[in-house]
Order: sequence, then C-alpha cells, then structure tokens
Amino acid sequence: MSAPAEKPLICLGEALVDLICPDPIADRAEAGRFEVHCGGALANVAVAARRAGAPAALASACGDDDRGRLIRSRLEAEGVDLSFYGILRGAPTAFAFAYLDPSLEPTFEIHGAGIEAAIASLAGRGPEIAAAGAAVVFGSNTLVEEGSLAVTAEICDHARRAGMPLLFDPNLRPGRWPDLDAARRRCLPYAREATVLKCNLAEARWLLGDDDLGAADAAVRLHDLGAELAVVTAGTSPAVVRGACDAEAAPPRVELVSPLGAGDAFMGTLAAGLHRAGFDLARAADALEAAVEQGALACRHLGAFRS
Repeated sequence: MSAPAEKPLICLGEALVDLICPDPIADRAEAGRFEVHCGGALANVAVAARRAGAPAALASACGDDDRGRLIRSRLEAEGVDLSFYGILRGAPTAFAFAYLDPSLEPTFEIHGAGIEAAIASLAGRGPEIAAAGAAVVFGSNTLVEEGSLAVTAEICDHARRAGMPLLFDPNLRPGRWPDLDAARRRCLPYAREATVLKCNLAEARWLLGDDDLGAADAAVRLHDLGAELAVVTAGTSPAVVRGACDAEAAPPRVELVSPLGAGDAFMGTLAAGLHRAGFDLARAADALEAAVEQGALACRHLGAFRS
C-alpha cells in the first residue's frame, strides 16, 4: 500500500482548549489553578505529524469564539493544513478540564458540545477528503453522537474505496460515553477494518475484554481482529507491533511531569513515519522507534507539546 508523498494525513477529529491543573490532586475540588493549552486528540496528532515532517490536515471545525481563534492560530503556526477545518457561527468551541491524581494519572471533564457540530459540518465531503488525503487518522471521539458517527462512517467508506489507509486510535475518554459497552460496540467495527490499529494497553484490554493481557499478546489479538498492523503502547515498557511487521521499541527514560498528550505525540509521529515509508507497513519498525521517543518526550511537560 502506498500514498503520494505530497498528500497530507487527514486527521479527523476534535481540536479543543485544555485547561490543565498542574498540581497533582486527590479531589478535583482542590484544583486552585489551571494552565491553558491547545489540545484535542486529533489536533495533537496533526501537530505531531507536522513536527515529524509529514503534511497533515485537520478535518473538523471550531466556533467563532476566542477559543476557536486561539486554536486556529496555533494550528496555522504549526503548518497544519486547514482546508477541511471550518468555522461554525454561533457554535461553541469544545474545551476540557484535565486533572492529574497523586500518581500523575490523568482524568478529564470534557465540555464537548462543539465536537458533534464540528464533525457533522463535514457531511458530504467524503469524496473530497478521500481525493485530497494520503490516509485518514481518527479516534473514538467522533463515534459518540449519531451525526458525527455518520460522517466518520462516510469518510472512512470513501477513503477505503479510494485505497487510503485507515489509522484508528480509540483514545478512549470514558467521560464522553454514557456506557463503555456501547463504546466498545461502536469501536470494534473500526478496529477490525483499520489498516493500523493503535491502543494503549488499557484500551487494548478493554477492547478485547481481557484484563490479563500483556502488550505482545494484546497486539497479536488486535491483529487477529483484522487490522493489518496492530500497535500497543505500555507506558515505560516497550511498545509492540504485530502483523505486517513484528517489532518492539522501548521508550527512553524521562522525568515524568504529565502523560497528557503522550499517546497523541506517539500516534502523530508513527503516522508520519508510515507516511514517509509510503505506508509500506513492513517498514514500521523505524516509525515505531521515532514514535516511542516522541511519546516519552511529551511526558516532560504539561500538554502534548511545548510551544
């Protein structure tokens, strides 16, 4: 499978403003201050891909508010293609509060009313996106509501027919879903049809319904679902690839400040490496090495990236 080098990765999903409490706390009521960061999983993926040298476009939209203007200016500064990124008059730009517990595990409170409208605004643009892109990268946040689910299905269908790789990272946010069983049912068809399926170990165990799996066994079973290439990250332990390529790579040791955005930095760098290889998945080992490095480096600060 190959993709023209000049065509961008199409990152389908949300951009939002993250309000991150920098102080580890046991109770959200203890949060006394927040730092403002641009975020959203697929916006982060697009920025990571650009920083890794690949062309990337964000397919989504923001509101015509201060948060939306902040996000657009950041994406433009990073060189992200905004051809498929609209402005919705009168709609709110999504935002999220992010907290770290005393062990630095993150939790989120997502105010995502704008995500549905942002993705729904792409209805009917599937053929255009398929013609313009080298691959589609997406996650579960666009599968929550019926409108954005339909648009995701439309875009993936056109991409598949055009021979474009589909890169799926569930990037599960439990607060976005009223029912995690329903989330699994919606994610599984995309996991089965993905060219590349990337999960962290907790997501892989959830998706497969087995809490005892290690990363290597999880990657094998995700590949068995149907993905051509299955990738499982496991924090400070080696990330594992199974399928069209068998590889493992250990992330470098870093001083952990926050894991927020590390998975997005990993995914964007991995996608960029695969893009550079023309989506020859047998060459994924090099992309994996770069991805684990960037994922680890993202843990040295709040948010996915330093400005």
